[in-house]
Amino acid sequence: MDRVVTSDDPMIDAAALRDRLDAEVVTADGGQKLLDAAGSADALVVDVNTSVGRSTFDALDGLQVVARAGVGIENIDVTAAADHGVAVTNAPDYCTREVATHTVTLLLGCIRGVAAYDRDTRDGNWGWERGRRVHRLQGGTLGLVSFGPIARRVREQLQGFAVDVVAYDPYVDAEEMAEADVEKVSLDELYERADYLSLHAPVTDDTRGMIDAGALDAMGDETVLVNTGRGALIDEDALAEGLRAGTIAAAGLDVLRTEPPEADHPLIGLDNCIVTPHAAWYSVEARADLNATIAENVRVALAGETPPNYIDPDTNWL
Repeated sequence: MDRVVTSDDPMIDAAALRDRLDAEVVTADGGQKLLDAAGSADALVVDVNTSVGRSTFDALDGLQVVARAGVGIENIDVTAAADHGVAVTNAPDYCTREVATHTVTLLLGCIRGVAAYDRDTRDGNWGWERGRRVHRLQGGTLGLVSFGPIARRVREQLQGFAVDVVAYDPYVDAEEMAEADVEKVSLDELYERADYLSLHAPVTDDTRGMIDAGALDAMGDETVLVNTGRGALIDEDALAEGLRAGTIAAAGLDVLRTEPPEADHPLIGLDNCIVTPHAAWYSVEARADLNATIAENVRVALAGETPPNYIDPDTNWL
């Protein structure tokens, strides 16, 4: 019987995998414990916080597939996997609707100051004027960093709000964006024009820490920043300083560099910053879709065929 080892993450439903696979399914902690448990594994199922590098592939002779329980695969050495004849898969579409909806929720919550008003009311106060200045959404400009499936869904969901939309994505041409009524701009122009900036890019050498002090200075002091992409896109100390100083109006974050954050994290507790616990992906339906996708990827790979969501190491997967 095939052996499938999964990391210990609530996203991964081992029972659902057992129901769909004729295999032994074992759950282990990440890091060395996962590596120890995976000694005779045919398949690994891992979350974003579990790294699978070349040393792991060197140590696991019988491994056939690594299935990422999610979209991004920056924690997996795809080249090393290919060198060892191991397929890498992901689940690219399971939570597109959820993340887009969460993005819009954070954006609207920040624009309207909902969380700050709620905290103030809980403290026994009552007054619309106690929050920061609030501007009308209509007529503003939304800037998107990356124009993949989630960003496109965000654009669709905001169509009724009469906002202009610009986007930066070096991998999508202007004509394709124009079909969605989106203007392609440079990164510098995006920072300058966007009243609302939403991050959807993967983490690469080019995007890591892209929202730094210089980028924040290029934005206006009324800018609202939303990140449902990856925490590593933002210099968190610089953002905290900007939020405290009022050089950026507000931020809505579903992802942080380190998760869960330390108790003294500089962005936790700021009145103009909403932080949610990497929950944008979640719905009952999305979790079920995720585990069904994982199971199918693993099943097909263990049958010796190319799985549905195979990551080709020779293709630009960004």
